[in-house]
Amino acid sequence: MRHLKAHRKLGRTSEHRHSMLRNLATSLINSREERIVTTLPKAKELRPFVERAITLSRKARSFADDGSDARALHLRRQAAGYFHAGNTTVSELTGKRGQLRPERTAGVAALRRLFSDLGERYKDRPGGYTRILKLGHRDGDRAELAIIELVDNPREVEAAEAAKKRAKSASKKKKSGRGKEAAKEETAEAEASEG
Repeated sequence: MRHLKAHRKLGRTSEHRHSMLRNLATSLINSREERIVTTLPKAKELRPFVERAITLSRKARSFADDGSDARALHLRRQAAGYFHAGNTTVSELTGKRGQLRPERTAGVAALRRLFSDLGERYKDRPGGYTRILKLGHRDGDRAELAIIELVDNPREVEAAEAAKKRAKSASKKKKSGRGKEAAKEETAEAEASEG
C-alpha cells in the first residue's frame, strides 16, 4: 500500500526538498518573464506548491474586498510559509558600527508581489495558474528539462492583443476587397441592363 507517498522525493531529505521548493517558488514569482527553467520532476512538484500560495492570495483579495482584513492577514501569514521568511530576526544593532541593516530577502518581495499583482490578476480564475512546457533533455546528464510559467502573463496578453489587431486588419482588408468587387459587379450589372 502506498499510504502517505504522494510526492516525489527528488533525491533529497524533507527539509532540503521543502527549502528547494520555496526557492523555486520565489524564483517563479519574482522572475521578470514569470517563467523558470528546471527539470520536469521539479516542475511537476512545484506546480501544486505555487498554486496553493496563489489561491491563498485570491482568497485574501476577496476577504479584503469584503472588509474582513483579519482573515486576509491570516491568509497572508499562511502564504508566507511558502517562501523563506527573510531577515526578520536581525536587529538594527547587529553587525559593525555604521553598517546598514541587510535588505529583506527575495521571499518577502515574492509575498508582496503575490498579494499585490497576482491576487488581482487571478481573482476570477478558479485554478490552473501555471503551465509546464517540456524542453527535451539536457546535454550533460540527459535530465528532462521543462519551463514552468504563470499563465496570463504580460507577454501572453500582449501577443493575444497583437493577434486580435492582425485579425481585425485582415478582416478590414477582406471587407474593403469585397466592397470593390461588389461595386464592380454592380456597375457591370448596371451597364448590362442599360445596353
